[in-house]
Amino acid sequence: MKKKMLRISGLFFSLIALAALLGFLYFNITYPKVSPAPDLKVEITPERVERGEYLANHVAMCMDCHSKRDWSLLSGPPTPGTMGMGGDVFDENFGFPGTIHVPNITPANLGSWTDGEIFRAITSGVSKDGHTLFPVMPYLDYRQMKEEDLLSIIAYIRTLPAIENTVPRSKINFPVNYLIRTLPQDATLPKEAPDPEKDIIAYGAYLVGISGCNHCHTPRKEGEEPTGEILQGGVSFNLPDGSTLRTPNLTPDEQTGIGMMTKDVFVRRFKMYADSSFQLPSVQPGSFQTIMPWKMYAGMKEEDLGAIYEYLQNLKPVHNPVVRWEPAPKKLASKE
Repeated sequence: MKKKMLRISGLFFSLIALAALLGFLYFNITYPKVSPAPDLKVEITPERVERGEYLANHVAMCMDCHSKRDWSLLSGPPTPGTMGMGGDVFDENFGFPGTIHVPNITPANLGSWTDGEIFRAITSGVSKDGHTLFPVMPYLDYRQMKEEDLLSIIAYIRTLPAIENTVPRSKINFPVNYLIRTLPQDATLPKEAPDPEKDIIAYGAYLVGISGCNHCHTPRKEGEEPTGEILQGGVSFNLPDGSTLRTPNLTPDEQTGIGMMTKDVFVRRFKMYADSSFQLPSVQPGSFQTIMPWKMYAGMKEEDLGAIYEYLQNLKPVHNPVVRWEPAPKKLASKE
């Protein structure tokens, strides 16, 4: 009887192991659940390259992450000569579940990619070899970009100087490495963006969506629905020195948001960084630092910044006081 029970138990656990194995194989075969890269060939025109340069450097901020940033200066501006080469690292020191290496997007690396594969990576978060990109790459936001804007970015990327820089594959911790595989989906891009002459608020919402504002200023689990009100701020970022940075409230609350800020002041807050006489201050270890790429956003057109302001002023006001920065605890700071 005992041997029979052992055989039954062994069979039971074997079936469970088999079911788990089949489930694992099914998951790996099924996800990410996206179509093959589209058969796409982008015509590179001067107009597209100009538009793509504007978007990639000053709106969608592709070059913010895919270039080397000089963190000895406030806001970590891109280091000249590194545009698109990748190599930045987001790891557990920043609060990420693993080590994310930002890839090289110059022709030295993407030269073997088709335009359709680049399109799929930007809008669906799936690389050429089929692996899922960690959503620090904001493909969940970029899928709302109008088609011509995306094609312009691809055209611009194709014209970047080729920089040889081999970047390691990202390593995401379990179980997040499996969870993110459920995020990609086929993108259906809008043909047109809202017309600012007809609906400046909708156009401002479009710009906010593709410029990463929601990504940093709206509390949410990575790749999921917001856990708080849109753009209420308070999203925390751990910095390597042990300090904590939190994003400000962008809703029109008069006490804790930007409800008292005029459009002129809002626009000038960005454009001051574009002034040739303005020099970014140096940042000493342990001092306040921000990941907000002010120098890059400063190149945005004033009318686009104005549209963003109009959209923000029409949001629901949220009273959300935010402690912007906390220095590293003394014990941690003493070890650095």
